[in-house]
Amino acid sequence: MTDGNDSRNGRSEQERGPFVPKSASEALRPEKVSPPPRRSRRARSQVVIFANFVMTTLVLVALVALAAFYFGRMEFTRPGPLDQTTTFMVQKGSGVTEIANDLERRKIISDARVFRLATVAYMRDDTLKAGEYEVKAHASMQEVMDLLRSGKSILYSLTIPEGLTVRQIFDRLGADPVLTGDLPEKLPPEGTLWPETYKFTRGASRQEILDKMKAADKRIVDEIWSHRDPDLAIENKQDFVTLASIVEKETGKADERSLVASVFLNRLEKGMRLQSDPTVIYGVFGGEGKPADRPLYQSDLDKKSPYNTYQNAGLPPTPIANPGRAALEAVANPSKTDDLYFVADGTGGHVFAATLKEHNANVRRWREIQAAREKEQQKAEEPAKAAE
Repeated sequence: MTDGNDSRNGRSEQERGPFVPKSASEALRPEKVSPPPRRSRRARSQVVIFANFVMTTLVLVALVALAAFYFGRMEFTRPGPLDQTTTFMVQKGSGVTEIANDLERRKIISDARVFRLATVAYMRDDTLKAGEYEVKAHASMQEVMDLLRSGKSILYSLTIPEGLTVRQIFDRLGADPVLTGDLPEKLPPEGTLWPETYKFTRGASRQEILDKMKAADKRIVDEIWSHRDPDLAIENKQDFVTLASIVEKETGKADERSLVASVFLNRLEKGMRLQSDPTVIYGVFGGEGKPADRPLYQSDLDKKSPYNTYQNAGLPPTPIANPGRAALEAVANPSKTDDLYFVADGTGGHVFAATLKEHNANVRRWREIQAAREKEQQKAEEPAKAAE
């Protein structure tokens, strides 16, 4: 009877051959195993091996780059280490690397390398602008980059009021702590600097502001002069600015300037002396200006000077200050009046008159107001003296 296993295996006993018993030593010997199949010639190619290495390397590099990009972006956009709002200065000509290192040194950003690489990638053809910036507390690197890229640096201002002399303007420019550089030793001519509020960034020079003043003054004077009254009794722009400077110093009330201009123009047409106190003051004190507590004495009015319009007919040789737009407009288009005189009215303004008789009456009223004020002041001072 045939073994079931042999029939299932499909081999008969004859096919397997006779059973030969093995000795103990032969049974312990390892049997020979068939060798593995030989690798194909293609699999053994060095090109294929190298290609596999390159592909593996590229995948690893891509994974590392992707991880670096992800963590770098997180670092670039997360809140920064700055504890409180501060200012940061970008000097002219500074590169991204220098700016990034300064930001990290100031503890405004956490990593200069991330900032530098991300900024270069984001900006492309744009640049970080020079200037002084206000950086908010915990600003991210992206917010810092956007701020420096915008050019919205901190602006400072210098106000030059109407009626200052060139010397007084130079004093203000020199005293400003933010401006840099020196002013020229030689002063520009009086009346050539435009009074205005000037905006500038830290690092701006005094010469820059001075150049802006000169350019603005020329432009605006030319503009107003070109729209003057065709019957204006002024022959040139020099005289035009000179009279405007006198009007500027005579009154600070906007609604009076054209009336004051009318008085002086009427007097010039009649050959009368202007008799203006501000011109006398300029002749005595020059561009330094009269001290506030120093009154104008009769001796000042008697002093000989080309600026003494009590003694000299016509306009003084130069402007006595730097007039503003309102004074220039008042002279270019004055009120049409017959007035030849004006005097203070006790309220900060003036009262005008066409005749000497009217003017003398106005002067008497002004002197009565002055006397009453002096009496009130004396009464106020008496208790203080008694207490001493």
